[in-house]
Amino acid sequence: MSAHRHVQSPATTPDDGADLARWDDDGAPPAQPRSSPDAWLRVGAELGDRLVDLSGRQDLLVTCRPGTRSGAPAAFFPTLGEVEFDARLFAPLKPHEIHPRIVGDEDRYPAAWGVFVHEAAHAAHSIWTAPAGTNPRVVEAALLLEESRVEGAHLITRPTDRTYLRTSARTLVMPDIAHPTLQGIEHAAGVAALVLGRRDVGILDAGETRAVADLCEKVLGANLLATLTRIWSAAHQCADHDATTMLVHGQEWCDALDIAAPALPVPENLTDLLSGAVGVVMDSTAATDAADLAAQAAATNAMAVRSTAQAQDRAERAGQRRKAAATAKSVFNARGATVTPDGTPAPYGNPVTGTRRPTAAEQSAAARLSRALRAAAYRERTEERTTSPTPPGRLNMRAALARDAQRAAGSVPTAEPFTHTRRRNSPTPPLRVGIAVDVSGSMRAACAPVASAAWIVARAAALTDPDSLTATIAYDRHLTALTRPTHRAPERVTTFDANGGHHNLGDAIDALDHGLELSRPGAGRLLVIVTDARYDSDETAQAVTRVKQLTTAGCAVLQLTLTPKSHHLPGTTLLHLPQPSSAPAAIATAATDAIRRTR
Repeated sequence: MSAHRHVQSPATTPDDGADLARWDDDGAPPAQPRSSPDAWLRVGAELGDRLVDLSGRQDLLVTCRPGTRSGAPAAFFPTLGEVEFDARLFAPLKPHEIHPRIVGDEDRYPAAWGVFVHEAAHAAHSIWTAPAGTNPRVVEAALLLEESRVEGAHLITRPTDRTYLRTSARTLVMPDIAHPTLQGIEHAAGVAALVLGRRDVGILDAGETRAVADLCEKVLGANLLATLTRIWSAAHQCADHDATTMLVHGQEWCDALDIAAPALPVPENLTDLLSGAVGVVMDSTAATDAADLAAQAAATNAMAVRSTAQAQDRAERAGQRRKAAATAKSVFNARGATVTPDGTPAPYGNPVTGTRRPTAAEQSAAARLSRALRAAAYRERTEERTTSPTPPGRLNMRAALARDAQRAAGSVPTAEPFTHTRRRNSPTPPLRVGIAVDVSGSMRAACAPVASAAWIVARAAALTDPDSLTATIAYDRHLTALTRPTHRAPERVTTFDANGGHHNLGDAIDALDHGLELSRPGAGRLLVIVTDARYDSDETAQAVTRVKQLTTAGCAVLQLTLTPKSHHLPGTTLLHLPQPSSAPAAIATAATDAIRRTR
């Protein structure tokens, strides 16, 4: 029972003439390409190009036409070096719609491509030929075993073709079952070889073939089925050129059937039973393939959705960075003017009341903070020790003796007696501190201590490291820079008042982030927010989003509050100060911790 015995195809259609030329303006519908044997020549040529990749052979010809000489959907002729292919497998596609040369085009006709892959497996692995005079029945049995053997061998080199080989099983096996050339027990044995043999090489799953396995065990008996299973399993291990071994397995197949067949009763409706069981198997494989395809499509769609979401997120982040840059440029202006969220000068509401000279206490606090920051930023020198078989370096006598012993023993010396120590200075990290102070009416008590803290931190940072930067922004509805990102220490303390309304912490954080690079690693980074956080929902959401981005980037965020009625901004470290005058010390401690944690 060969898998290439299929229903005879009707005669091929005669050649169609070329389409008549039409004028563009004759009003008739456009001419549709017609299917003819000549039109399939290109498809056959492109299949031949793909056959090189599938089989590894460049000496084969592929002919594609409606109907085949063998009557099978496809066939491989070893002596002719030809693979013939029935063009009707591509239905309902027309030849001008089929482009096998394009990788991926086969997904539009998986059944046809599965049959083509099966023939490619024959072309690559069915290399043996039976000697003249061999018993035709033995050859037929060997060819039956060859069906699953070549597919298993093909999967070893091209495992991704499994999906197509599963599809081809429905095209190749079912016609053999419905129109058998063998009868009785041999028919059931052939079905077992075609279906269960594909199970054992990994084409079909065990659960999918259970219906055929149960029926064949009932018809053939457990002993005969086990014997046949052993035979096709041994054939699966046979080499491609080993005709002798394949014919031996074919003879074993025939002998096993001849011995067991007389004692086995044959059900009257065996063909119908086998057709039904194989139909269940094919339906199960089709359902599994459909489920896998749906799962793959869902995964592809999910990936596309995720990719789109990531692209949108990147676009939003880029837009936010551009907006933050514009906001920082407008806020840190040379005039010290108050600006609106869109960067235009605010007509009123500047909280700055003037400047004053720093007090002796503030100057002492700045000096102490500078010393503390330098101590926190100090990094010990790193040491790197390397060994080598030759100088320079310090001689290790134990390793030297071990090397002499290895050389005396005649082995290749592996001991390295010289040790070299390299010491490197670790760079001192700079400091980035941004202070955002709420100047709405409820924060009036924080004005004086925060003004003092801003000057102290800015002065200390400038004295500690020339690369350190600090900045302070007062925010209500508008934004005002109290100190700007500069390497120079401020000479005077900027005083301000709190009499504004509403809040704009989100834009204040954007300006500080861009001006001080708070999201960029490599420095001790700290954002201090002095606020009672009594915002509406939109203001809170915008602030929390910015805080989360900064904390994710490794920037410490500290919220200072002055009253028990203050709210906590999620994501920040909350520090309640019953005495506003303790704000400078709290900010100084947080800045010292931030630079100490920097690596």
